[in-house]
Amino acid sequence: MAGPESTPSPRQLGVTKILSPVGPSEADLLRTEELNKFLVDAGLYESKEESFKRVKVLSIIEQIVNVWVKQLTRVRGYTDQMVGDANAALYTFGSYRLGVHGPGTSIDTLCVGPSYVNQDEDFFFGLHNILTKMEEVTEFQPVPATHVPVMKFKFDGISINLFYANISLLVVPCEGLGLDILDNSVLYDVDKPTARSLNGCRYTDQILKLVANVEHFRTTLRCIRFWAKQRGIYSNVTGFLGGVSWAIMVARVCQLYPNAIPSMLVSRFFKVFSHWRWPNPVMLCTLQEDELGLVVWDPRKNPEDRTHHMPIITPAYPSMNSSYNVTNTTLGVITEQILFGNRICEDIKLNKAEWPALFEPYKFFKSYKNYLQIDIVASNTDDLREWKDWVESQIRQLTLMIERDTSGMLLCHPYPREYSDPSKQCSHIAFFMGLNRKQSEVVGEGRPQFDIRGTVDEFRHLVNMYMFWRPGMDVFVSHVRAKQIPVYVFPERIHASRKRSHDKGAKASTSK
Repeated sequence: MAGPESTPSPRQLGVTKILSPVGPSEADLLRTEELNKFLVDAGLYESKEESFKRVKVLSIIEQIVNVWVKQLTRVRGYTDQMVGDANAALYTFGSYRLGVHGPGTSIDTLCVGPSYVNQDEDFFFGLHNILTKMEEVTEFQPVPATHVPVMKFKFDGISINLFYANISLLVVPCEGLGLDILDNSVLYDVDKPTARSLNGCRYTDQILKLVANVEHFRTTLRCIRFWAKQRGIYSNVTGFLGGVSWAIMVARVCQLYPNAIPSMLVSRFFKVFSHWRWPNPVMLCTLQEDELGLVVWDPRKNPEDRTHHMPIITPAYPSMNSSYNVTNTTLGVITEQILFGNRICEDIKLNKAEWPALFEPYKFFKSYKNYLQIDIVASNTDDLREWKDWVESQIRQLTLMIERDTSGMLLCHPYPREYSDPSKQCSHIAFFMGLNRKQSEVVGEGRPQFDIRGTVDEFRHLVNMYMFWRPGMDVFVSHVRAKQIPVYVFPERIHASRKRSHDKGAKASTSK
């Protein structure tokens, strides 16, 4: 029997007609109930206490930025009336705004200020100084020289990624009182970093507007995000897919099956994308033509856009490819994992498997015979945190360099998880890449040998050009075989070794 969500959507969402208006069966309702229980048991939802604390912290930060803007307004010599009206609006986006964040997840937050409060001097210097003097603020890390400038910190234990955008208004209305973040007018006369900062919010809000049932979308996205992390393919920076890409893909499936519930949507997600013919783009709406001089993704006009392997297009002007970091190798890995997910979901429908089977962690260190180990070191914890972010952002370049220098015959699988050696305290982090020769299409051709030492040297030279490099920051890249993988990447082995030692000690004590 169809459930209460089987009523057809009052309007078509998306760029094509729906694939099916069918609602859930009794079996689908039961599987969704089991899926919800699994997500709760897996600890993917934060407590009410943490949820309340997040709201409180955001309120405090909003007060701080408003005081900061009023102070600058007075310093700039504006009238008392202007000082009184001066304001900054705070918007959240990403997983928090989408409602799919979990315990400990950082909150992506955008501060929108007036035209005369700039990013460099005022935000990264003035507000920076205010925040660093507050005892609630810890682990402060400004990142000004990046694609989207950001200040990262913890406020009373809550992780915040704070972005800034100044728009072409002397007075910024409070959120909900006149400033429509989705209106293209907010992008008028702004520079590219500001447009990118604004678009984080614009993409998020537009996605929520383009699905028929937001709650079903949220549960499905929470599920797919967890699955992608378990299977090692959740990471935009290393060449896989980040949060916005997964959200767009899930939203597209929700558009195609507007009356489906989460268990159905998860299954159809893998069905749809296991048959997707990349590089056909995933789009939630028709693309808006350029009207403010900003670059819009369009392979008909932009030759670079034709080279993208897995285009997933953001739904607000100016639309861009959220997955431009995907390489030929990482596309292969993502496709393989989606096929795995499809097989498991088929088994679940036939009662041959249960939901935990879908979320089994990927056995990365059993998948290859050869690996690259990338060791990142620094003099202290703060330097390591900053240096690690930079080196990790360049690992995708190492993948591309190796593909280039071996003519695509050596495939590199970067694993988006960091490991640390406890014996080196807080000064070391390691990443790993699986290496595999591409199967030769020529019968009888021998196995080629690759010397990538020159490629590795080029990579080390690249990362050592870091603008904020300090003594002690270094990176080492070494080839290791599967049997040489350091024991600290296997917590279960460390636990088993300690248990054996404990048991031997207890046995020796008893024998005495």
